[in-house]
Amino acid sequence: MSQFDHVSVLKKANVYFDGKCVSHTVVLADGTRKSVGVILPSTLLFNTGAPEIMELLEGKCRVRQKGEDQWTEWQGGQSFSVPGNSSFDIETLETLHYVCHFG
Repeated sequence: MSQFDHVSVLKKANVYFDGKCVSHTVVLADGTRKSVGVILPSTLLFNTGAPEIMELLEGKCRVRQKGEDQWTEWQGGQSFSVPGNSSFDIETLETLHYVCHFG
């Protein structure tokens, strides 16, 4: 799907890592929350509370999940999952557009 219909969008942006990651929270009609954003080229560490699925819309990155030694490459059109109460390193190789699905 290329868009979310019948949603609420929180007006204030979520700005992380000195502006290297900017997203907006989207609330679907059933109350489900998602985050839609962009990560500029950088290497960052994200912590998770709830499990997440990172849907990559455009761009390229490498990801190393907590406890792993290997990096895995991902690109637009792919998704990766991250367990709750965990973390992952992400190196964005070019501007990355994403949707984060929580829970």
